[in-house]
Amino acid sequence: MTDEIRQKVFQHIRENATEKNIHLDFINGYKNHVHCLISLGTDQTMEKIMQLIKGESSFWINKNKLCGGRFEWQDEYFAVSVSETVVESVRNYIANQEEHHRAKSFDEEFEGFMKRAGFQKFLG
Repeated sequence: MTDEIRQKVFQHIRENATEKNIHLDFINGYKNHVHCLISLGTDQTMEKIMQLIKGESSFWINKNKLCGGRFEWQDEYFAVSVSETVVESVRNYIANQEEHHRAKSFDEEFEGFMKRAGFQKFLG
């Protein structure tokens, strides 16, 4: 996706989240992935939020023919909780994805997340 298309998709995801009472604090991404900072409501689950965001946005992307072929998100997602004390640094991290990925691939980024979360044993 081009930067212009990505920004359209992010704006659509923001609008859709608002319509569905999902508090999407921040969104940004890079060529092959998206980061969202979300505050879950007491009656919301991460699974349901991801279904709503990913399902509706892929439908919208395909309906508007924003990709050369059929678009679909991967089935998996990675979610971690963050303390309020680090929310601003998480926003900054999400905002600077392009710069961040000049130095680190998605796989390297994911491996770092897994290690920081204590899941090293699950890495190949």
